[in-house]
Amino acid sequence: MQLFFNAILALRAIRNNKLRSFLTIAIIGLGIMALVGILTAIEVMKASVYSNFSSMGVNTFQITSDILKKKKHKGGGVNVSVVEGKSITYEDAKLFKERYHYPSVVGISVGGTGIATVQYRSLKTNPNIRVTGADEAYLTVTDTKLEAGRNFTAAEVEDGGLVCLLGNGVAKKLFKYDVKKAVNQVVTVGNVRCRVVGVMEAKGGSMVMNSDNKVVIPLPTARSLFGSGDASYLLSIKVPDINMKDFAAEEAEGIFRVVRKLPLGTENNFSMTQNNDLVEMVMDNIKYISGAALIIGVITLLGSVIGLMNIMLVSVAERTREIGVSKALGARSSTIKQQFLTEAVMISLLGGMTGIILGILLGNSVSGFFGTGFIIPWLWIVMGVTLCALVGVVSGIYPAIKASRLDPITALRYE
Repeated sequence: MQLFFNAILALRAIRNNKLRSFLTIAIIGLGIMALVGILTAIEVMKASVYSNFSSMGVNTFQITSDILKKKKHKGGGVNVSVVEGKSITYEDAKLFKERYHYPSVVGISVGGTGIATVQYRSLKTNPNIRVTGADEAYLTVTDTKLEAGRNFTAAEVEDGGLVCLLGNGVAKKLFKYDVKKAVNQVVTVGNVRCRVVGVMEAKGGSMVMNSDNKVVIPLPTARSLFGSGDASYLLSIKVPDINMKDFAAEEAEGIFRVVRKLPLGTENNFSMTQNNDLVEMVMDNIKYISGAALIIGVITLLGSVIGLMNIMLVSVAERTREIGVSKALGARSSTIKQQFLTEAVMISLLGGMTGIILGILLGNSVSGFFGTGFIIPWLWIVMGVTLCALVGVVSGIYPAIKASRLDPITALRYE
């Protein structure tokens, strides 16, 4: 009952000093908004990373020329650095595929260019389309489904046919969102005319790239068009069961060492890459952003504590006569202290709730770019409310004590 009465008095005091209360709530709200907004945006980025790598297939691993080196540090985290190894040639990739007999699907791919322009009649894309050369296993090993059309045939891959698979974003750009119209149409990829045989389903974007802004052409076609003979090829292996992945990776590593003719005891000049390795590398970098956000939030909240304490001290000075009247009518010092403390906590919580709502909206504003859903960071919401209550108590305790210790006779004489 006493708490309810103190809350009513606090609301009346806030209403009577609208400008001062608004400025204090705004200061606290901005601090919480910055903290929750940045941390919500980080959660959006994390969701994008997990979604992007899971779209590659949890049952898939890759053999790449880039070597991932892990180094544990004292904090318990892992630093991952990338070192360029020996390029995987087309002959290496082809020989591996012929010798690898573990129950799985093996796909070979190579990057053609990342600055291609795709054109259909008078419509054309920006020069930022990524062209990839791949075999008929590409859709399987990347866990990609088709929205329209079909996959490459083995004959098209073998002969290097002028056919292509369009990314969903490219098809929507050229065919006015009716992607089914793209099938069997002829588009110009760079300077080469290709017939569209299929359109891939939308996968969305990530921090690194937009997975829908791409075109896939047969491997021999990419080699002849983009001179990919000196490029490093990527081997992707997909197993039917995730429990088989470790055994499949060990088998693949052994066979590829034989293909590379590496002597016993020498280190690999290639890397066996799994999605969790890449996620670990990205998440390790995101941790630094989270740390910076926490520092920014703490500094801002420290400023809020000082600001709210000054406001409450001014409030005590302005209401000295009111405090004297209350004491003269029998109010105890503890009651006065609770009233001012309740007012400080209420102002802080109002600012915190405003900041949390704005922070969530601000953080989720980037979800459209990354193609993720609306994220509500419950942990940070609870932490934000707790911090605001703590700010209210810390900043209100001294003014409340000062108000409770006022001499009622002196306070009644105060003008």
